[in-house]
Amino acid sequence: MPIKAHIQPINFITPPELKAEYANLVRISHSPAEVVLEFARILPGDVNPVVVAKLIMTPLGVKMLQHVLGDNLTRYEGTFGEIKLPGPGTLADHLFRPPSTPDPPEEKPET
Repeated sequence: MPIKAHIQPINFITPPELKAEYANLVRISHSPAEVVLEFARILPGDVNPVVVAKLIMTPLGVKMLQHVLGDNLTRYEGTFGEIKLPGPGTLADHLFRPPSTPDPPEEKPET
């Protein structure tokens, strides 16, 4: 008979002074022992992104985070539909460069 582990619920405590931050960019670096995630915000016209949060995790923690993010995105898409990624170019191109205007049609000589 398999042994069932008793899992205690985890109650998160959010300090009242903690404020939520919006981030649309993340820089990731790592060493053999840790992974550093710097979340930043950059708005159209800005040159330098502002780091709003920095997390340092173990590689195992990041691997587990990757797994639960995948599970959550699958459930999200099951509820709200597929999240479509932009086509060619970088994500930054799609977020921060104005859409290009099509070239004017070439004028054909009258015959």
